[in-house]
Amino acid sequence: MLQAKSGQTGFGFFMFRAHGMSDAKRNLSGLWHGQFSYPRTFQPEFFTATLLDQAGSLSGSITDKVTDPTHATGVFLAHVRGQHVGADVHFSKQYESAARPHRVRYTGQVNADGTEISGTWQIDGSWSGPFLMVRAQPSQEVSVQRYETLDV
Repeated sequence: MLQAKSGQTGFGFFMFRAHGMSDAKRNLSGLWHGQFSYPRTFQPEFFTATLLDQAGSLSGSITDKVTDPTHATGVFLAHVRGQHVGADVHFSKQYESAARPHRVRYTGQVNADGTEISGTWQIDGSWSGPFLMVRAQPSQEVSVQRYETLDV
C-alpha cells in the first residue's frame, strides 16, 4: 500500500487506476488505422496515422487513401496537432495538398483499453461525419517495418 507524506494511504491512487487507463494505454503514440465517413452517399476513406504523444500533446502525420479513382497518387498527406486529456481527444489535420486546402477538426474519446478512438470530424462551415481509429497491434507495426525494409 502506498503512503503519502501526510500519512494518508494511496486509496486515491488505486481509485484512479480502477477507473482510468494504464499509463501504457493512456499514451496514444504509435501507429493507428482508421476510417472517416462522409455525409450523404460518398464512400468512406481510410487512413493511417502515426501519432506522437508527449504528456498529452499530440503531433504526427496522417496518410489518407483516396477513394476517388481519378486522383493521380491515390493518397493525401496531412500533419496532425492536438491534445488529449484523459479519454478526451482533440486534434486537427492540415493537408499538404492544394487539392485539399482545408483543416479538419477531430473530437473523440479513447476507449478504456486504449485501442480505439472514435468521434466526429468537422470541416468548419462545411461537412462533418464519424471517424474511428484502431491502434495497430505490435505485430502489425513490426510487419510494416519489415515490409518497408524488404522493399528498399
